[in-house]
Amino acid sequence: MITLKMTPKEELIQLVDKSLQGDKFSLAKLISIFENTKPEFYEYKKIIIDYLKEKTSPKGYFVGITGTPGAGKSTLTGRLALELIRQREDISVAILAVDPSSQVSGGSLLGDRTRVKLPIDEKRIYFRSQASDKELGGLSKHTFNVCRVLYYLFDFIFIETVGIGQSEIEVQHIADHVFLVLQPLTGDQIQFMKAGVMEIPDAFIINKWDQHKEAQKTYYALKSTLSFIRPDSKETPIFPVSAYSGYGIKELMDYISGIKEGFSNLKNSLSKKEVYYFEKWVKNQYGMMGLELLKQEGGASHFIEKKGSFDLAIKEFSKLKYVF
Repeated sequence: MITLKMTPKEELIQLVDKSLQGDKFSLAKLISIFENTKPEFYEYKKIIIDYLKEKTSPKGYFVGITGTPGAGKSTLTGRLALELIRQREDISVAILAVDPSSQVSGGSLLGDRTRVKLPIDEKRIYFRSQASDKELGGLSKHTFNVCRVLYYLFDFIFIETVGIGQSEIEVQHIADHVFLVLQPLTGDQIQFMKAGVMEIPDAFIINKWDQHKEAQKTYYALKSTLSFIRPDSKETPIFPVSAYSGYGIKELMDYISGIKEGFSNLKNSLSKKEVYYFEKWVKNQYGMMGLELLKQEGGASHFIEKKGSFDLAIKEFSKLKYVF
């Protein structure tokens, strides 16, 4: 984790300028600033975000990739990212991959790096690992803060969750579109009907389609179940793909490109997420008493607007802790 000692505004601006030019070392330092929770870093974050707003418009579309361990999320995400930048020269892609932390040691093997093969010298693609730090929900406690920077720098931000179970659904609060990746023989119709993670995806991916017989069984079981549990919604897309052979990758990539083009709220998509994560921060730090105080202050949206930014809202709310 980067440590700064009263970094001057000029140094932060220089980091942003270099990041906008595709310098990965500068971007890594920017992200480390946003992963730092020390009080003095809230001012740094505000300076960075304000300058990014001056220099560029938000362009990031957040794509959530979630699923069980072993479903092939990392390989699939890496292949999609590569195909996207090969398809269009004006596209840039970031991957934020979360790996589980040990419940014993607290450490994390950031193994997604070994599965995602990306060109080192390609400025239009960036990969960042995060440890879950024992956070529940499939993401890291720093994931949203990092997304706030990537939002201004990349066209697509793939958020790959830690391997999840049936109830880890935090990714829905960041991603603009959520894909649930399944593998052959993931489960039967009863499993697919259970509440939890099956309720949140905007689309499903059945990976490892080269295991054709088993994959087809999963496909038809899922398809028939969705028609039963989502009868009033339009048909949920199911994409049969193989990250290994490339089967179905183009269709999936075209779909992802299309949903971003049809997304009408790109410039405002982060503001609602800031409200949710500010409220979550208050609850984590101060519990129900904190939420009651926030309600007295007019709610999360009002408090952020009154203080001028997400970061200053956190800084100023922290000063109210003496009332607890």
